[in-house]
Amino acid sequence: MSELDLRTAAASAAPVRRARPSVSEIFAMAFVLFLAVATVVPGLLSSIDPNAIAARDAFQGPSPEHWFGTDESGRDVYSRVIAGTSTSLLIGVSATVIGVTLGLILGVIAGFGGRILDFSVNRTIEVLFAFPGLLLALLVIVIAGPGPVTATIAVGLSTAPGYARIIRGQLAGIRSSGYVESARVLGHGPRRILTRHILPNALAPLMVLATLGIGQAVVWASALSYLGLGAQPPSAEWGAMLSAGRTYIGTAWWLTVFPGLMIVLTTIATTILGRSLTRRTAGRR
Repeated sequence: MSELDLRTAAASAAPVRRARPSVSEIFAMAFVLFLAVATVVPGLLSSIDPNAIAARDAFQGPSPEHWFGTDESGRDVYSRVIAGTSTSLLIGVSATVIGVTLGLILGVIAGFGGRILDFSVNRTIEVLFAFPGLLLALLVIVIAGPGPVTATIAVGLSTAPGYARIIRGQLAGIRSSGYVESARVLGHGPRRILTRHILPNALAPLMVLATLGIGQAVVWASALSYLGLGAQPPSAEWGAMLSAGRTYIGTAWWLTVFPGLMIVLTTIATTILGRSLTRRTAGRR
């Protein structure tokens, strides 16, 4: 056995050291687990009806009975924050799926459609990039009308150009890689090369970036709801709760602080996980 073979065998036999998660990563995973529970089984976290009106309990501050206080109708803010988790995350995840799907379609067309299609798609992406994401979403809502479904589609469309540019860059690098050239030498057809080699290696980093995109989509969707263009009060969606509570921000701060805190923590947690996945996947290459 040659020296090179011995080194290879020793490297493969050596134990693989896995990086321990940091404190921030543990927090992010714990908070995402909390969001998952709030989405799937909200009754485990709150047994109070989020829409139960109790006029006598209006504008009560945070207390052991009402952890996040009550709103102008006496509804429990904590139970409404928990109930709004599913709506806010559904909008954020759905918008990310729409953006990734459209970005994948545009990226593949640009990467494999020839020079004319590549030029056309690139010019389209550059035009869309000229608009700030939130402004592009507002433009879509002006055309299609307000509502949670429209807001989801609008946010998805506004994020698609970024994903399309990433995918096109990934495809350009993978097409000239050594293993793709080897597949061509072995006689593999274009379709097999695309489905077996190119797309799987291009989608892996994209899924990691999509984790980062969920937090951004939640922020944008909440901003649209805050402006009255997404979910409407009395919906328990976080942006709609912010919009409903801004009138009383001077006297009942808890109506805006706690929904806003959920938006911030969701964004921070998904960003931490996305960056962690990026580092770990890059370390395996």
